[in-house]
Amino acid sequence: MQSDIGLIVLKSAEKIGVRVDHVLSEWHEGKHFRIPAECPRFSSGEGKCVLKQSVRDLDVYILLDVCNTSLTYDMFGETNRMSPDDHYQDLKRVIAACNGKASRITVIMPFLYEGRQHRKTTRESLDCAVMLRELENMGVHSLITFDAHDPRIQNVVPLMGMETVSPALQFTQSFLTEYEDLTPDSDHMMFIAPDEGATERVVFLASLFGVNIGMFYKRRDYTRIVNGTNPVVAHDFCGTSVEGKDVIVIDDMIASGGSMLDTCRQLKDMGAKRAFVFSTFGLFTAGLDKFDKAFADRWFDRIFTTNLVYQKPELRERDWYVSVNMDRYIAALIDTANRGETLHDLLKPGAKIRQTLELYRR
Repeated sequence: MQSDIGLIVLKSAEKIGVRVDHVLSEWHEGKHFRIPAECPRFSSGEGKCVLKQSVRDLDVYILLDVCNTSLTYDMFGETNRMSPDDHYQDLKRVIAACNGKASRITVIMPFLYEGRQHRKTTRESLDCAVMLRELENMGVHSLITFDAHDPRIQNVVPLMGMETVSPALQFTQSFLTEYEDLTPDSDHMMFIAPDEGATERVVFLASLFGVNIGMFYKRRDYTRIVNGTNPVVAHDFCGTSVEGKDVIVIDDMIASGGSMLDTCRQLKDMGAKRAFVFSTFGLFTAGLDKFDKAFADRWFDRIFTTNLVYQKPELRERDWYVSVNMDRYIAALIDTANRGETLHDLLKPGAKIRQTLELYRR
């Protein structure tokens, strides 16, 4: 028997959660599924979760954004900004507050918490794996994330469902809507991987568009660590000529953006006609100034990122930025999973991308 949906939206994902609930309501004759929940803090900084109505026998979906830097709380009379660690702790509080009464719990975590710490190369913690095991032990049935940094991390929890969703369809639709003068063929377009880790994403879209790919190899200085990683010394390009072509650089995230901008600069120096960026998560951890300067210097033409993570108001105002809306896709994932149907077409939307391209070419 199909259980009713219960949607618990943490404050970190409030905006997108409201819209997802609205879409679900459209599909279910005006019925809303939101379960009111709060995660208040004591003056010591400790917290708890309070659910405002029962979740007994509901198919519960918990939506959060671990990258939302806009939220704060008071601790010992001082203001503390919420970190990914704080958001993750609130998620566990929500699961604990369900108290084992829900028929099933699915966590929708667009940006996978600690996803970049998915493997260890020395004596260091393996935080993403620890997080997944914790959720499994707490009774979570499945986890839905988007464009995981390394999808192989799901091998940590083979008995807990973990789905990695590709936003490639939404990027394609936004891109083709934004520009009417594109020629998607191998003579006029090329997809670029900024490093070897992004190759799979690039191959997927390039094969659907019917164009060639190129790749940059990051040469790193492995003698030192800066901000948790080995700094990049240079980007070396592997691939055919980009002369006169529109190039699309694809990656899972933009953090500080230094590597992405350097990649775009080199492509323009090599004669690329236009340079576009598709990135699922636009974090912009070092601010927007260097992107403004790079845009003014014509290093790139437009950056597309999704609304799956918090977007600062000043980012959405930039002329070089396009926000890719994922509200209806999340609603579709919830609705499809609740009905017990396969998520395959939503996870790998190759057929729909081909249809979109065919309509564009006509």
